[in-house]
Amino acid sequence: MTRRGAASDRGARAMAAAGSAGGSGAAATENSPCPVDAHEELLGECERIWKQMEECQSKLALLRPEKALKSDDKVSRLMMNARALAAEHNEWQHRSPEIISDNLDVLLALGKEELQKVKKDLEMVLSTIQSRNEKLEEDLKREQQWHEEQKLVLDALNEIEKEKNNEAKKLSRTSLNSRVLRELQHQEKKLSMYKKELLNALGEFLEEHFPLPDKTRSTKNSKNSGEPAVELITLHEILEILVNKLMRTPHDPFVTIEDSFWPPYIELLLRCGIALRHPEDPNRIRLEAFHI
Repeated sequence: MTRRGAASDRGARAMAAAGSAGGSGAAATENSPCPVDAHEELLGECERIWKQMEECQSKLALLRPEKALKSDDKVSRLMMNARALAAEHNEWQHRSPEIISDNLDVLLALGKEELQKVKKDLEMVLSTIQSRNEKLEEDLKREQQWHEEQKLVLDALNEIEKEKNNEAKKLSRTSLNSRVLRELQHQEKKLSMYKKELLNALGEFLEEHFPLPDKTRSTKNSKNSGEPAVELITLHEILEILVNKLMRTPHDPFVTIEDSFWPPYIELLLRCGIALRHPEDPNRIRLEAFHI
């Protein structure tokens, strides 16, 4: 940087400070005791720097050669300028920054300007962060809504699972009951078949060993006695009547002895202990309760 450039930079900064102090002069009239003096001081400093710039410019104009330089002179000139620039560069590196002005009003105006810039930057950062936070809040609301929906779906699936488990338990119980019922029906069928076989075997045994009397003999006896002929029933039928009476009316199991009951059959049942007479009516008998 040349001396002219440095002087112009200082002049620009001083003019900017003067403008800031002048702009804030009206506002600082109430707070500062002498704002007009600070403004005049800045203007005087600006005029002084501007005069120095004009003097430097006039000196440089006088140092310019009137005729064109040769190539060697140009090279030497460029070398001298390079050495001058290097020396000025070293000087500026070792030089501490100068304060534009010692006036507190000027420094206050510059500080306010810098603070305004920082404030604007911070406001921009704040607006950016606020917009980002709003976006994050919207995303959070969407995520929470999605979470609630998924929770409702999960609850519905859990209810469906419970219902299915209950239905499965009911079906298993129903299948168990139906299986037990089938087994009972099968056993009942087996018992009925076994009962039928027993009755058939009993009927065959009684028919073989305790047959009915001859019809011719029974007819002759009825003619001799003068009574009408009655058809006799087998011992198997008598036992069936006694069993049915005992099962149907256990409180009154006695059966009246009919004419169709052959007396030898009745005596056989009484003597073997299969049947019992009524204690008050000898014409009534009952089957012995073997099942009790």
